[in-house]
Amino acid sequence: MARTMADKIWDEHVVAAREGEPDLLYVDLHLVHEVTSPQAFEGLRLTKRRVRRPDLTIATMDHDVPTVGGRAAADELAERQMSALEENCRREGIRLFGMGN
Repeated sequence: MARTMADKIWDEHVVAAREGEPDLLYVDLHLVHEVTSPQAFEGLRLTKRRVRRPDLTIATMDHDVPTVGGRAAADELAERQMSALEENCRREGIRLFGMGN
């Protein structure tokens, strides 16, 4: 039976496979953004852990960034989310594509 490209990629990234359980995959590129990443970074801090592979992690501001260049964030929440991403990326050594990129 022919295998799809998705099947081939999946198989190349399986770390562990057990009957009746989901496959454990190795993620070789991790993309993060400003809206939900503050909770993830906080979870790492609370458990005294760091981002395992900052060199394989890329961050982008793609939700709260205004569509008109040079404008400020739409509201206080958006500003806090963008600031948190900047700080978390600085702390963890993650490449960030921020406003103006």
